[in-house]
Amino acid sequence: MNFYALIIGTEILNGRRVDKHFEFLKNELGKYGHELYASFTIKDDEELIKNTYKLIKDDEKSVMFSFGGIGSTPDDLTRAIAAEIFTSKPLQRHEKFKQDIIDRFGDAAYPHRIHMSDLPQNSDLLFNPVNNMSGFSLQDKYFFVPGFPQMAHPMLSSVIEKFFGQKVEKYRLTLIAKTGENTLVSVMKEIPSDIEFSSLPMLNKKDASVEISLCSTNKLHVEKNFRLFTEYLEKQQIPFDLI
Repeated sequence: MNFYALIIGTEILNGRRVDKHFEFLKNELGKYGHELYASFTIKDDEELIKNTYKLIKDDEKSVMFSFGGIGSTPDDLTRAIAAEIFTSKPLQRHEKFKQDIIDRFGDAAYPHRIHMSDLPQNSDLLFNPVNNMSGFSLQDKYFFVPGFPQMAHPMLSSVIEKFFGQKVEKYRLTLIAKTGENTLVSVMKEIPSDIEFSSLPMLNKKDASVEISLCSTNKLHVEKNFRLFTEYLEKQQIPFDLI
């Protein structure tokens, strides 16, 4: 699965609010051995939201967590755009959510708040423990929650535990070599694409050094490919530390 975060909010980009969703989602997924594949923070712009949803939808392995824009004011664009991109059908009033809004607000549910219950067809509600004003999901892989962290985060904690709570064990091996990246490029080219590989140069006032890290769900596979680096470094008499 490729996990995407889509954080919609002009107020974050212009500095009026500070994003709290990325760190939360990274940590929540990490509890189960998952990692974010991509994270986007974008303006409340109709075309930009459409294009970002299309990009995510085109990835057959995508799972998306979309924050913001599901309220009832004119700048809340998410519901209508989600309907267009993910269902190609108009919004439809969700009767359960409609009744929840009426129960909470009474006559004040009309004429505006009631539109929060106009959702993409075949949406499932996501329970909001703060005020019961639901988020929604589509196909058990696209999840839409409010921009308020105090609402969105408990909603998604439940979603992640329910749908993606089977823990994935990953094995990571890391070393720091007392050399520059260029020395190890030939070894790097031998690492297969199914291993998560990173090379991070480390700057200091003296000698060059580089952090090499390999990660996979297959422990023996990681160990075998990690030895390509350790054996090469030993052969070249280049000092390194395992971390």
